[in-house]
Amino acid sequence: MIKIEEVKNNSDLKKFVKFPFKLYKDSKYWVPPIISEEINIFNSDINPALKNANVSLYIAIIDNEIVGRIAAIINSIEVNEQKTKKIRFGWFDVIDDLNVTKKLIDKVIEIGKANNLEYMEGPMGFSNLDKVGVLTYGFDKIGTMVTWYNHPYYSSHFKKLNFTVEKKYSEKTFSFQNIDIDYYFRMSKIIQRRYDFKAVNFNKIEDALNNVNEMFDLFNKSYSKLSSFVEINDIQKEYIKNKFLRFINPKFITFVFDKNNNIIGFAIIMPSYAKALQKMKGKLYPFGFFHLINARKYVKNVTLYLIGIHPDHQNKGVTAILFDSLLQNLKGKGIEDCHRTPELIENDAIDKIWKNFNPVLRKKRCTYRKAL
Repeated sequence: MIKIEEVKNNSDLKKFVKFPFKLYKDSKYWVPPIISEEINIFNSDINPALKNANVSLYIAIIDNEIVGRIAAIINSIEVNEQKTKKIRFGWFDVIDDLNVTKKLIDKVIEIGKANNLEYMEGPMGFSNLDKVGVLTYGFDKIGTMVTWYNHPYYSSHFKKLNFTVEKKYSEKTFSFQNIDIDYYFRMSKIIQRRYDFKAVNFNKIEDALNNVNEMFDLFNKSYSKLSSFVEINDIQKEYIKNKFLRFINPKFITFVFDKNNNIIGFAIIMPSYAKALQKMKGKLYPFGFFHLINARKYVKNVTLYLIGIHPDHQNKGVTAILFDSLLQNLKGKGIEDCHRTPELIENDAIDKIWKNFNPVLRKKRCTYRKAL
């Protein structure tokens, strides 16, 4: 018999977080999270996203063994301010048993109906900077620290339960060998002279942090027209700075300023920590930090974490300035490939940015929707 139990205490939360370690223990492509940080995601004293979200966590149990998990999320900004009557679900992992999936989904439906919501969508997190989507293509390629991995049967479970695809995402990669560095150097100089723009890099992460709040304001403007976008507030900005930016080499951050010293573009690249996280097996101590430090020092692949350009300047060649600045800093470091994080298929502006980089499709993923 399948039992569904709500996570009520720290012991249950640890079981919830550690279940994927058992499910994917034989996978060469799953990238485990850091257990302590994953637990903190669900701590309202640490994660400000929970100030605008109600979250219920559930585990499925058969014969005293955990066989599935799910998070039911109601984002109050989305529901009350944007009038989107949706309940989100995320942190979904399950054995290949349709009945277990149905039981977990039924709990989300129950909560959604109790709150007079109209449909459910997932997998997705609290905000636009959380992990998103069920993997549907690229199961034989290692993931990143900012994406979920899953077995191929997940999508078939959703289809059998009458879900429909809501949003599609792609993840692409490009090789630095395919980039004409001299071209972007020339274009960057032309654009900077024409519009009185300037690129700025940093030697210390503290210097970059002085401009990060303005960067997130620009991020909100850059992506506000995309579906299901929820603006990042001031409290969340501080959380994201502490959670992610400490992993980033300051030289991998580029801002573009206009003549009035306003940020009009930014790009952030981080070293790929995927293999380091696999070696750590979820633990920072006693040796996990060394794997992270080595991954940052000996970089072979990088992940494009964030990029944004002010809507008023998206056709002025700002991307050439960003790319030139990053390429100059990455040059000579032996970096081979850049992996892009999931991008909405509907975001045509992204395809235009990367068209000269000969990108190769690496993974596909999507979210699923079902009426309540």
